[in-house]
Amino acid sequence: MRPAAQILAALVAGLTFGLGLALSGMLDPARVRGFLDVAGAWDPSLAFVLAGAVGVSALGYAVARRLTAPAFDRAFAILTEWRIDRPFVLGAALFGVGWGLSGFCPGPAVAALSTGLLPVLIFVGAMLAGMVLHRLVTRPSEPGPAVLAPPRVSER
Repeated sequence: MRPAAQILAALVAGLTFGLGLALSGMLDPARVRGFLDVAGAWDPSLAFVLAGAVGVSALGYAVARRLTAPAFDRAFAILTEWRIDRPFVLGAALFGVGWGLSGFCPGPAVAALSTGLLPVLIFVGAMLAGMVLHRLVTRPSEPGPAVLAPPRVSER
């Protein structure tokens, strides 16, 4: 594994993701809120973006199934099992409420930092503060780093 190649691949993937979000208009929280406003001036464009994302993801999983390992790592990190528990449901609810109120979810918010707009900076700051708070609240009682057990992934 070449760390520089991994970093470059992650940078290219992130820039491609951000460019796709910008081109599709998903950096505009009004578009997201318009999609969620099914009783008013509904904007279906997010549905097409989501459908495109699902298609690309399905293609990626199909390719990954045929490979023995990714290009820049030893194994794929593909979930093989998960639980629907209280933290999962609360996290999903918090995500949905935040998305509906602000019009941002984490990926587009990070990409929208490029706009330099104050609402984006406030959202990302609040998101980072929430991550720090979560880390502090879920820290184990024993001394040492706060590490949550990762989900089980395939050995491929």
